[in-house]
Amino acid sequence: MNFGNNIEEARKRALELTKILNEANYNYYVKDNPTITDQEYDKYIRELEGLEALYPELASTNSPTKRVGGEVIDKFQKVVRDKPMLSIADVFNEEEVSDFLKRVESEVSPEYVCEYKIDGLGVSLIYEKGKLVRGVTRGDGLVGEDITHNVRTIKAIPLELTKPVDIEVRGEIFMHKTTLEKINKKRELEGKTKLQNVRNAAAGSVRQLDSKVTAERELDNFIYYLPNPDAFGIKSHLEALQFMESLGFKVNPANKIVKTDEDVLKYIEEATKKRKSLSYEIDGIVIKVNRVDLQEKLGYTAKYPKWAIAYKFPAEEVLTKLTDIIFTVGRTGRITPNAVLEPVIVMGSTIRRATLHNEDYVNMKGLKIGDIVSIRKAGDVIPEVVEPKLERRNGTEKEFKMITECPMCHEKIEKRDNQVDYYCVNPNCPRRNIESIIHFVSRDAMNIEGLGDEIVEELYNLGFIKNITDLYNLSDKKREIMQFDGYGEKSVNKMLDNIEKSKNVSLERLLFGLGIKEIGSKTAKLLASTYENMDNLMNASTQDLESVRDIGHITALSVYEYLQNNKELIEKLKEIGINMTYLGKTLGLNDLITGKRFVITGTIDGFSRKEIKEIIESYKGVVSESVSKNTDVVIVGSAPGSKYSDALKLNIMIWDNDKTLSVLNNLPKA
Repeated sequence: MNFGNNIEEARKRALELTKILNEANYNYYVKDNPTITDQEYDKYIRELEGLEALYPELASTNSPTKRVGGEVIDKFQKVVRDKPMLSIADVFNEEEVSDFLKRVESEVSPEYVCEYKIDGLGVSLIYEKGKLVRGVTRGDGLVGEDITHNVRTIKAIPLELTKPVDIEVRGEIFMHKTTLEKINKKRELEGKTKLQNVRNAAAGSVRQLDSKVTAERELDNFIYYLPNPDAFGIKSHLEALQFMESLGFKVNPANKIVKTDEDVLKYIEEATKKRKSLSYEIDGIVIKVNRVDLQEKLGYTAKYPKWAIAYKFPAEEVLTKLTDIIFTVGRTGRITPNAVLEPVIVMGSTIRRATLHNEDYVNMKGLKIGDIVSIRKAGDVIPEVVEPKLERRNGTEKEFKMITECPMCHEKIEKRDNQVDYYCVNPNCPRRNIESIIHFVSRDAMNIEGLGDEIVEELYNLGFIKNITDLYNLSDKKREIMQFDGYGEKSVNKMLDNIEKSKNVSLERLLFGLGIKEIGSKTAKLLASTYENMDNLMNASTQDLESVRDIGHITALSVYEYLQNNKELIEKLKEIGINMTYLGKTLGLNDLITGKRFVITGTIDGFSRKEIKEIIESYKGVVSESVSKNTDVVIVGSAPGSKYSDALKLNIMIWDNDKTLSVLNNLPKA
């Protein structure tokens, strides 16, 4: 159809075609009720593509023509959420389900919504005036990756809603079993490695830089959560599901209201039976309190909502042979026995190794080399040796014997402080050194991109690095490194640039990266913000360190001994130019905040929770997620959760909206 120069007629036809195609996608992919033939769909999509080619101004980012993909990005951008995408606590048997129900019913009188736990990839979708603007992966809950260009290719996800609302919804992107089979047949013919399972396949598909690849993977989606139901006057989870469905989202029809504990267990039983017959994989059942007000009353832990749990189906167990037990050395020198297994597929992935933790664990299991053993994935993720099959023994099996020397440096190993673990105490052990460097460059430490585990080990074995200070001399060896395969000039330059940048990270990252016993990232930040620079910290006595809130004797002693025994290393790092100062905001001391523990609930006028947390920490206060007898102040804004009632029960000081604003607005400015 040729509209000549009549752009308005062309626009009218484009809008008409968009409406036809969006409705067709909705009826086919969401409602499973095709209303037009494939030939008709292809005809309309070609016509719209032609119009957009003739009149580029008509091509929107949410056009149905974008479903086929083709957008290519350089990298995934990080996105920080206003409201974290929390995980749900797992339980693994009916007894634990019953315990959850009893805990809930001791506080409220609920009904529940039971849902299938889809085995895929969590995603949040953001719409403005009813139009899709962003798709974000779960990530760590607070920070995810922008995958909008790939989300637009998933035909079950609406590009435009039935109402022009501003909304965020959350759900699961997944791949159907038959789709995985089809992809793997094609990959086999092409001589490519098969995709292991639907979860990994879905995750890998949405993390393609080229959206055309994602489009070819035929992903699907279910929406299961509305983060802010109050904004829409919604009073229950079921009502939220119905509302989201009315907007055009695909909601799982298996979701069901249940009123009794017996009905919850019955739902689990029925879902377990149906699991194999479904077109998609489920790995459990999610149980949620239905009413929103009861959800708020029950509240949250630091990681999980208290009003929901995920029952995980029993892990699949398979049999294989334990061919050997080998030993690895960690950065602290800890010796770990590991099972070497005849390769076996468990829940879609090939298992060759599994940790055996320590000598006592192996003896408790009664394992012998040569045993036929049962294997499963603990929590559907970590390979675990369950037990030996004693009836399969034939007399050729070998007894397990704990080693007496380090498998890497052959120095004697020993136990510490009545612990169950053995340690290599040789500070020059190659394996310890490699693991220490790997920890030092890791994301939560110095965050040196381009130095993965394998590269660190290779550079160590080639003699370029023997300790962490050697990292900062690699620029002198650039030409030598580039002589080895896999080390092109571009990649080496990038690696060296990232090493140089790491000199400027804040003190807490360095403290964590040094691998001081008892020091995690949170404690490292506490010490860095308290002492502000390395010199102050090194001059602190054990007693000084113990006076810092949340620092106990063992931690204080560990920090003190490490710093006193490693003065030469610290001086070398200073000479290299590594920052030794805390770079977070430290505004001094304040009687109302310094040294006190806060919990925040509800909304404070003009301030986000993140902003309040940063202000408190800048005055050396501590912000916790849950109320306890150790809490000093609970900040209570509008629409508070159960933390408010917890504060009242424990008679803890409460700052309301006005009190909080009075304190915050009268603080000295940085």
